Amino acid sequence: MTDLARWRDLVRLARGYRRPILGAAALSLLGTLLALTQPLLAREAVDGAAAGSLPWPVIGALTGLFAAQASALALARYVQAHTGEKMTRDLRRTVTVHLLRVRLSALDDGRIGDLIARACGDTAAVKTLIAQSLGTGVAGVAGLAAAIVLLGWLDPWLLAAVVVLFGGSFGALLAVVRRVRIASRAAQTAEGLLAADLERALGGIRVVRACRAERLEAERLDTSAGRAYLANLRMAGMVALSGPANDLAVSGAFLTVLLVGATRVSSGAMTLGELVAFTLAMTYLAAPVYEIFQAVSAVQQGSGALHRINEVLALPIERDRPVAVAPVRGATRRTVPVLEFRDVWFGYEPGRPVLRGVGFAVPARGQIALVGPSGAGKSTIFALAERFYEPDRGSVLLHGRNAAVTSYARHRAAVGLVEQDCPLLAGTLRENLLYGAGPVSAGELRRVLAMTGLTTMVAGLPDGLDTPVGDHGRRLSGGQRQRVAIARCLLSRPDLILLDEPTAHLDPDSELALAATLHEVSSVCALVVIAHRFSTVRSAGRVLVVDGGAVTADGGHDDLVRSSPFYRRLAFAGTGEAAPPNHPVPDSPATWAPLPAARRLSG
Repeated sequence: MTDLARWRDLVRLARGYRRPILGAAALSLLGTLLALTQPLLAREAVDGAAAGSLPWPVIGALTGLFAAQASALALARYVQAHTGEKMTRDLRRTVTVHLLRVRLSALDDGRIGDLIARACGDTAAVKTLIAQSLGTGVAGVAGLAAAIVLLGWLDPWLLAAVVVLFGGSFGALLAVVRRVRIASRAAQTAEGLLAADLERALGGIRVVRACRAERLEAERLDTSAGRAYLANLRMAGMVALSGPANDLAVSGAFLTVLLVGATRVSSGAMTLGELVAFTLAMTYLAAPVYEIFQAVSAVQQGSGALHRINEVLALPIERDRPVAVAPVRGATRRTVPVLEFRDVWFGYEPGRPVLRGVGFAVPARGQIALVGPSGAGKSTIFALAERFYEPDRGSVLLHGRNAAVTSYARHRAAVGLVEQDCPLLAGTLRENLLYGAGPVSAGELRRVLAMTGLTTMVAGLPDGLDTPVGDHGRRLSGGQRQRVAIARCLLSRPDLILLDEPTAHLDPDSELALAATLHEVSSVCALVVIAHRFSTVRSAGRVLVVDGGAVTADGGHDDLVRSSPFYRRLAFAGTGEAAPPNHPVPDSPATWAPLPAARRLSG
């Protein structure tokens, strides 16, 4: 990342905050100019006192200048801090909104903890960049120029000695800050990895505890913390080197001015008041030099954070295509399939297709079961139906139109999804049920609760619908989470509901109740269910068999038992039931043994 690119990114970031940044710079410059006026008045006060008369008006003016300088600098710092906080809020809003729209294929390649660190920690680092680079940096340059002019007017010979000392120190500082950028980028990356490892451990804390892996995760986190410690220590060391160089320059210049100035006063080349004025002005020279160094150092440290933020903002997002689509002539929503796959090919990695020419249509009503072994592509079909990914070849149609020309919001309003692990969000049960559903009447909410068997559960909760469900819904059982997820989907009133193994966490009684619910729901909208349990498959009006990334059979349960040997094996292997006459069942692997509560298909 070149210096020009860093400054260009910085200017682009600060474009919307020009007025407060320029205001802070103006206040800082005003404080510097007020400070540089003080040596001139001090000269008059010292020369007057040396002559035997104390100039009280001059002393009063000095007191007023001190107060005005302090007020200007305090106000400048507040404006800088306010601007930095506002910019951080806006930047975090931009990053988080972008992250919520990033394509899942891009998120699959990253670590969530590192992205969180970029949205939180790196944006805070950029705040320091704005507060210490643009406002103070500009004011520092102007103040340095004014101080040099004043010192040259007071005594050019003493100024030459000061320039030599400060010039060497400034060169050393620039050499240090070049290394600060590299150390800062490494430190921020290490912090991001630490956050990612911590999110990994806490996100799977139940697995960690169940596998007795607390020590293993502690060691992993300790290693990440050690990397962050060393990276931050290197950066702190680079910054620490700048302090002695600046202090040495100030001390050396001060001593030089006193020695040479005393000689010039004794020879009559300058008065004592002029020496005091020059010494006081020289002390004010250190402030703009320090501000310039702080600005350069902040750019070096913040450029790494800004680069990491720009990497997030460069991730591709879901963008709707503004395409006008003509209505389907001579068709209604009842006659046109709600969802259709036409020769769909897709792979998560180039050259490794997961789906191979998948084609099927889902009518506007009824229930379809999707069966097949694990890894056959069932969940991938759901991911494409929900438009989490786009096909590599072929097309997905919604209500007879290519889904690619439908907005993501409109498509997902029509296609609801209930995932197998049924993730819930931290908050109350009511918030989870109504999440994304829009206005819902109390009567409709009660009806859906009854349909999904949640009425009794809600009545038993301490605060009813306002009971917190915990992080990821962990205060509820697996079956309860599943029913809540189904109810949430029903409250959104979609045209099609995708259910990934809805009976996985249900007991036999709840499974029977859910089957009745699905039958009722299928009379008003379409259902596609990834099914492993035999009872779920038999209740579906149509079955799609998926194997090797393709739909290998399509039909009713009884028809497929007669026509598809592969489906027969899935349906009857290990169940203890006799296969239909004249259709022997192939040897069944032990992994296809039935569940205790219900017969189970492979997968």
